Amino acid sequence: MKILVDADACPKEIKTILYRAADRTETKLVLVANQFLTIPKSKHIEFKKVSAGFDVADSTIVALAEDGDLVITADIPLAAEVIDKGANALHPRGEPFSPETIKQKVAMRDFMDTMRSSGLHTGGPARFSDRDKQNFANQLDGYLRRHSN
Repeated sequence: MKILVDADACPKEIKTILYRAADRTETKLVLVANQFLTIPKSKHIEFKKVSAGFDVADSTIVALAEDGDLVITADIPLAAEVIDKGANALHPRGEPFSPETIKQKVAMRDFMDTMRSSGLHTGGPARFSDRDKQNFANQLDGYLRRHSN
């Protein structure tokens, strides 16, 4: 089992939690981004820089994802793709994506995208909070406990 991170949009605080968890549990952590990231030196942490372009990082994550892996992403279509491959997905705010809920989330995302395209101002996501960070850490810890060797 490995953890794959859609690292371009992942909050710094979440990456820090992931670095510590990877070393503590000796779990492989792979960060994928199209811009350079500074990561801690660790035999458990790897960085894959991909070329810039539409969905290049997402395609790389999908190609790397395997059954039982955990993907950290806020990208709903990416979450849907990795779930279809048997991987698990977790939003950086701590919300798990699941096979039971992902179709509804994709439909809502598409609906909101249509609304924005028609000129409706829908606002953006709420500011990332300490509560979001704690929720993510709790979900990650629970996942790692359930999937430890």
